[in-house]
Amino acid sequence: MFDKLPISAKTEKILTKSLDETISVEEANHLMSIQGSDLYPLLATADYLRNEIVGDNVTFINNCNINFTNICTVRCGFCAFGKDADDPEAYILNDDEILAKAEGAVENGAHEFCVMGGVLPDADIEYYEHLLQLLKGQYPDVMIHGFSPTMISDACALSGIDIAEGFQRLKDAGLDTLPGTAAEILTDRSRELICPEKVSVAEWVDIVKTAHEVGIPASATIMYGHVETLAERVEHIDIIRKIQEETHGFTEFIPMTFMHEYSPIFLEGQSNLGATGTEDLKLYAVSRLMLRDLIPNIQVSWVKMGYRFAQVSLTAGANDLGGTLGGDELSEASGAPDGVNASINTLSRIVKNLGRNPIERNSKYTEFYPIE
Repeated sequence: MFDKLPISAKTEKILTKSLDETISVEEANHLMSIQGSDLYPLLATADYLRNEIVGDNVTFINNCNINFTNICTVRCGFCAFGKDADDPEAYILNDDEILAKAEGAVENGAHEFCVMGGVLPDADIEYYEHLLQLLKGQYPDVMIHGFSPTMISDACALSGIDIAEGFQRLKDAGLDTLPGTAAEILTDRSRELICPEKVSVAEWVDIVKTAHEVGIPASATIMYGHVETLAERVEHIDIIRKIQEETHGFTEFIPMTFMHEYSPIFLEGQSNLGATGTEDLKLYAVSRLMLRDLIPNIQVSWVKMGYRFAQVSLTAGANDLGGTLGGDELSEASGAPDGVNASINTLSRIVKNLGRNPIERNSKYTEFYPIE
């Protein structure tokens, strides 16, 4: 496959192996640090494996973000969204406002409500049950992808129940899938710098595995390009891989490049300018080689990268374009390059221009809706 390409012997050996089996952490670290002419064979290998594993369909979901509050007690260094309760820009949506957002999304064909927000100081499990019951009561056929491990951990503590009981109650109230948020970067060294108030790596792993055991599938994410090392990126993916080998509860893996412009840690001079373009592509490609069909769906975040580079990233091992979003105040506050609301036509055009097939999906990748 690499006979006529300029490529180093070590990279060629690793890529040849990856065609038949998963790569090790050591091998992934090498690929994450390659430069020059080794890059293109890596991308080609990842794209080849993508085609072998999931074919030429590129999926995405018609969904709507419902960010019910921007008040947050956990002030992360990368976040430009969260506000203190007494901030003049702070808000909490009431039931009517939440249902109005949901109604507009359903009229546009949404298959999912992504229910997220800040960590409210008094939000117990009953509060999140209410949000789920409110939406499911009106729209029982729309899946809810909601909350975060940190939110649920705090809510269970306030309600005096364990995590498993909390997830069971949320599942009974209508929670379909769990976002991969609060993962950020799964090394305690980096977390101490960017999100010291969030759950630790061990706590995050335990919470997510508990969700899987209760029967709630989840996304897996990584946010990279801030203070972490290349080796920590690989360590993070390896943790996700080990969880998936045990639970098979992740539906997708979503690399999210750090949007630095308005983040507190960048403004204070504590982080870099985010990942470069080649680092983004290597992250997608190495993810595919490490995860293969263990997590078959690797998602490109167009809201983080912009439409053009999201399209390019689909050639580096990825096969999903995320969602139409219908607004994403968290990314908007960080400076999303192409806005926070995409149309089905826009995402379809991106996919068709690659010679691939746009397909709508649901939250769990269990139902698909072909697009003309």
